[in-house]
Amino acid sequence: MLKKKLFTPLSTYLGRSLTSIPEHFPSNFSPHIKLPLHALPSSPFAPHDRLCHNSTCYFSLGCVRFSGKSLCSKSAEKLESRCWNCHAVPESAAPFLVCESCRCIQPVDDSIDYFEIFGSERKYDIEGKNLEGKYKDWQKKLHPDLVHSKSQKEREFSAEQSARVIDAYRTLSKPLSRGIYMLKLNGIEIDEEQTISDPELLAEIMEIREAVEEAMNSEALNHILSQMQEKLENWSNALADAFQSRNFEEAKIAIRRMTYYSRAIDEVIKKL
Repeated sequence: MLKKKLFTPLSTYLGRSLTSIPEHFPSNFSPHIKLPLHALPSSPFAPHDRLCHNSTCYFSLGCVRFSGKSLCSKSAEKLESRCWNCHAVPESAAPFLVCESCRCIQPVDDSIDYFEIFGSERKYDIEGKNLEGKYKDWQKKLHPDLVHSKSQKEREFSAEQSARVIDAYRTLSKPLSRGIYMLKLNGIEIDEEQTISDPELLAEIMEIREAVEEAMNSEALNHILSQMQEKLENWSNALADAFQSRNFEEAKIAIRRMTYYSRAIDEVIKKL
């Protein structure tokens, strides 16, 4: 009985034949059945695991699971990409920014996020030294000065890729911008210019501004700077906890606080 269930055709679950494809479709046509994850039958091979770790991905016939992880159609598309110059396919799962065969710089692929560029997990706590090292490695391959004698197309690709890697590094190297970017990846946009509605925070900001304006020497300013840096670090830790528990409301509160403490720090530094 168990053996019979394990080999039940997928078409039985979906209530339709998967082989009825019109003859005029190309031979490489791959049908995708888009269903919300919660509507899918549970898998006998992985009953306690999701079919795909990509929250925006829908199950399709091209979704393959390896050791508890899945390769969704989005990842499959990346593996199918080819070099524009020599048509070679990527030899590794690393971001396809430079062809490993002919060393030509590839066009920007916006589906590759900033964490993927540096081979890092999508997490708030990342190693700054590792980030810097990988950034320098990319610039050794992508910098426009390295391709000044190449074709116009590759020079354009170099400028675009190099600029994107710079932006990725600047974004991920700072706690505040990294937090805002992580919320964006989860579909949450932060308006950094939003009017303050928290009375407690508003009162604290006014107090900080007065203290900075009244500071008469560098000693007083450095004292304020130290306080702001401590507050920023505390709220950064709170933001890390919020991401760990996927509490995005708490994450937004932490980012709002960090935004104003960062601005206060900038004001103090300007006055020093």
